[in-house]
Amino acid sequence: MEYFVYLMMFIVGVLGGVINAVAGGASFFTFPAFLATGIPPIVANASNLIAVWPGNTIAVYGYREHLHGYSGDMKMSIVIALIGGGFGALILTYTGNSTFVKLIPFLILFATIMFAFGNTISKLIPTHSNESQNIKHNMRTRIMEFLFALYGGFFGAGLGIMLMAGLQILGISDIQLNNALKNLLGALISLVAVVIFSISGIVAWEYTIPAFIGAILGGFIGARFAQWLSAVWLRRVVISLGSFMSVYYFIKYYTNLIT
Repeated sequence: MEYFVYLMMFIVGVLGGVINAVAGGASFFTFPAFLATGIPPIVANASNLIAVWPGNTIAVYGYREHLHGYSGDMKMSIVIALIGGGFGALILTYTGNSTFVKLIPFLILFATIMFAFGNTISKLIPTHSNESQNIKHNMRTRIMEFLFALYGGFFGAGLGIMLMAGLQILGISDIQLNNALKNLLGALISLVAVVIFSISGIVAWEYTIPAFIGAILGGFIGARFAQWLSAVWLRRVVISLGSFMSVYYFIKYYTNLIT
């Protein structure tokens, strides 16, 4: 029976790696799988973040041409991603399970709404040039970047959607460039969180390792598949995943309809 669980976690990891590279939101599938093993929610969240990390990391290589063509200032963004992700991970280690589960549906819903209405919000924030697709940074954009990274380090599920929404608001409306930057920043935010979670001892490695290996394979597949999708369908996938899982977790944790 245990071997079957390991196999299922591997398959879930492959699926998560593909989805993370394509549109973000892999954890909407992988996080429930970790919860289903019976481990505490915070342990499931930390284990899940480590498991899906390869999806973003490997996808960075698949998007290298898009990243090379981007002339915006990324050095400070990378530093902020590492610092924010680290703080978010530390906050999670001090959060109780009962508090964490109550936050899950709100966090997912918030990220989904931001992505769905990112174009409208971005018009209210004059931080970019429509021609260059480069972010014109100021104090507001740096604070936003830090908050996105903080969110990512604290809550692995929905990190891809949150980053895509944030990048869209900051001016990256080209869906493929958005995906490329999302994968880069997501990999960095997750990296520092992986280190902190590992040191803190809140990782269920017996389930994480099979999913981690699967996510490596899924990342290679997803990086290629993502670039074949139209922008319209890519947005629909992201919004649909986020909407469904936010409703599911609201029902699960705030009613008795799902046990």
